[in-house]
Amino acid sequence: MRTVILAVSLSVVAAVAWADPPDTVEDDLGILNPQDTGREMLTRKIEMGVIDSITCSLGINVTKNDDFELARKLTRRCAEAGYAKAMTWMSQLENNGLGGEYNPDASAEWDRRAAEAGDPVGQFNHGMNLLRGHGTAQDEALGRSFVDQAAEDGLAIARRLQESDYDLDAVTPDADNWKYGPLF
Repeated sequence: MRTVILAVSLSVVAAVAWADPPDTVEDDLGILNPQDTGREMLTRKIEMGVIDSITCSLGINVTKNDDFELARKLTRRCAEAGYAKAMTWMSQLENNGLGGEYNPDASAEWDRRAAEAGDPVGQFNHGMNLLRGHGTAQDEALGRSFVDQAAEDGLAIARRLQESDYDLDAVTPDADNWKYGPLF
């Protein structure tokens, strides 16, 4: 008896899981059955000006799905709203030409803003930019101070850089020989 009930229960669950979602209907009263996931949901939230931590956390996933235009639009809005993690991701998009032109100056600026917002990854990245002079004027003393702050805040890679006496090859081997520019 239990086996039959379990089999029926599993078949009902499977049928519900594979069922088409109900149609979305928009009228004067709002949206009935709005799409709660995917690109459509993100696009709608951006258009509505809804920027919150949950929505902003999806920017990385959109990038990984190769929708760089949507990722850039979402991430920029989140970064401009003050989300430090979005600032570091915006730097990544700018530095790799994802969804736009390769722009080391804009990348460094986003890292600076994240660093000033207290984000350890932003502090480390800004410190690295200053140490290298990538997208910003080179300033070794200031760069080390940002790396030190990131290490103090617990960022392991910053500690590794400190332990190597700030040998950049210890954390990014051959980076100074890389051809900067778009990945794609």
